[in-house]
Amino acid sequence: MTKKAMLVLEDGSVYEGYTFGTEADAHGEVVFNTSMTGYQEMLTDPSYAGQIVMPTYPLIGNYGINKEDFESRKIQVRGFVVREECLEPNHYLNARTLDDFLKEYHIPGIYGVDTRAITRQLRSTGVMMGIITSDKTSEQALKELKKLADYGATDFARQVTTKAPYEWEPELTEESWQPSYKIVVLDCGLKYTILRMMCGHGCRVIAVPCTISASEILKLEPDGILLSPGPGNPEVLDYIVDTVRELVGKKPIMGICMGNQLIARAFGAKTFKLKFGHRGANHPVRDLSDGRIHITAQNHGYATDPDTLKDGLEVSHINLNDGTVEGLRHRELPIFSIQYHSEASPGPLDSAYLFEKFLEMVRGKK
Repeated sequence: MTKKAMLVLEDGSVYEGYTFGTEADAHGEVVFNTSMTGYQEMLTDPSYAGQIVMPTYPLIGNYGINKEDFESRKIQVRGFVVREECLEPNHYLNARTLDDFLKEYHIPGIYGVDTRAITRQLRSTGVMMGIITSDKTSEQALKELKKLADYGATDFARQVTTKAPYEWEPELTEESWQPSYKIVVLDCGLKYTILRMMCGHGCRVIAVPCTISASEILKLEPDGILLSPGPGNPEVLDYIVDTVRELVGKKPIMGICMGNQLIARAFGAKTFKLKFGHRGANHPVRDLSDGRIHITAQNHGYATDPDTLKDGLEVSHINLNDGTVEGLRHRELPIFSIQYHSEASPGPLDSAYLFEKFLEMVRGKK
């Protein structure tokens, strides 16, 4: 039997629905994603650590879950909110239902809620903490929410990073395969597709914990360093910022999403929290160097303050929806970064060329 449940937001808003996945309470920052597909990638994206995620597309689970579209080793979200759960998925790669997938990783979900109303509420009020519950009253849930730590005060990168360095194995290895460059990826919450794409460009790729020191990274003798995406507030990651600052000028550096903010802060810039963030696969971004518009995949709740940039760092891309910073470059050093996701997953591949740009920079330095 399906059990009734509710999503309660910290402003007192209550949205009633039904449980799926694991029947348990879940709390976290409630955010929405406007992608029409890619729910498996969303669920396994470490950048969603500490959050309850809600796709705005109404039907979720219609193509099931497969073995290929994992972006990490497990589901990373705290909870999942959908309008309609598909009970009978249809796809040739389907291995199980969304409900089974959530149950395997003990993640609660709620379906049957008005996701349009919740989205409007978050756009109007801003993202906020919420709780999914099937055994508490709305008053009890709200009381519990008020006891929770603020999302922005938690170091989620340390929670999702790899515990030890590891080398990513190419998926189609040939005996004659000889990598051209060694790239070290600082794992602040990286997605596997970044590693797949770097390997696809002929690189040997080593992922390292976000707690590693700059000297330990340099001992690996990388040709380039990639700063990964990740969850949470960059203001609580000063230990990673210090590491990035020590790497500046030593090796070519590319930053993606959280990596963009870490580079900004390493050069003394400030970051701030967006009202409801950018999460989806259809965000238009302008490259200021040539005026081209790229449709990008995004997943971030913080942005860089352009008025605080200094020491040779400048804006390279802007978001056409709200004018926020979407990319940075250094005038002299081999450093650039983007706030969006060049690896997509889900989303368009307009920006995959940036991995090639990074390797051109590596070649030039080498």
